[in-house]
Amino acid sequence: MSRGIQAEMLIPLPELFDMKANVDYLTRDKNECMYTVEHHTITKVLAIGQERYVIQISPKDDSQLLVQCLDARPKDSLHRNEIASYICEWFDLERNIQPFYAMAEADPLLNQTLNKCYGLRIMGIPDLFEALCWGVIGQQINLAFAYSLKKQFVEQFGEKIEWDGQTHWVFPTYERIAQLTPNDLAGIKMTTKKSEYIINLAQLMASGELTKEQLKSMSMQEAEHTLVSIRGIGPWTANYVLMRCLRFPTAFPIADVGLMNAIKTLQEMDRKPTKEEILTLALPWRNWESYATFYLWRVLY
Repeated sequence: MSRGIQAEMLIPLPELFDMKANVDYLTRDKNECMYTVEHHTITKVLAIGQERYVIQISPKDDSQLLVQCLDARPKDSLHRNEIASYICEWFDLERNIQPFYAMAEADPLLNQTLNKCYGLRIMGIPDLFEALCWGVIGQQINLAFAYSLKKQFVEQFGEKIEWDGQTHWVFPTYERIAQLTPNDLAGIKMTTKKSEYIINLAQLMASGELTKEQLKSMSMQEAEHTLVSIRGIGPWTANYVLMRCLRFPTAFPIADVGLMNAIKTLQEMDRKPTKEEILTLALPWRNWESYATFYLWRVLY
């Protein structure tokens, strides 16, 4: 039996935000395990320090999100602020994307994405370890299989929260994964190499050698160099994390298969575009490469 709503807050929405466009992105695979969506209402567990909050996010109107903490009142104003900050970062609410739209409307390629994507934000992954794991898991496999592997990983090593007859998950912590060996991950149908990469990333974070704060303090080029120097992280994974977690607007996973296929589809090509062709097309996207990529991905789903 639900114990009712214990706390709620309102988060103002910027212009150029559409809840349906963002929910459509969030529901692109049935194996998503980090939240549930029903009638444009998102339910998710947030870990704030040692506390766990089951929250629901829904549109109150065109200008506000209603955030409800279902199982407990936030412990203090700091936790309340952290919940609001997480949601703002997840939905990229503090970015003014008017300049991107001005550019995209004049761009022959991006203009074709705007009807489907109008009001879409880059849905982020605020937790660095989660973003890195998702990047590694998704290397060189299709999206559906990547979601299946993530679900196995989360359900084996994550924290389970039961609320109102449903199970919700907290992503595995790097502290826990740092203690494992590749054999411990053998039940998950990913390669041994990927298991090694994920454990190594967890150990780097557990030791303090790799932090989100450290990476965000760098230029994009420095952050990319730092990431690609880590075993198992190439330019694609680095730019994926730079884009969806560290929020560098110039991050550009140029070798992404989805990006190539989207351009191939929109350009009605009989082959994938070359890197040189993509760079030429991307000249007008300067400073908005991440949003251009995100919108082009939506062409395929």
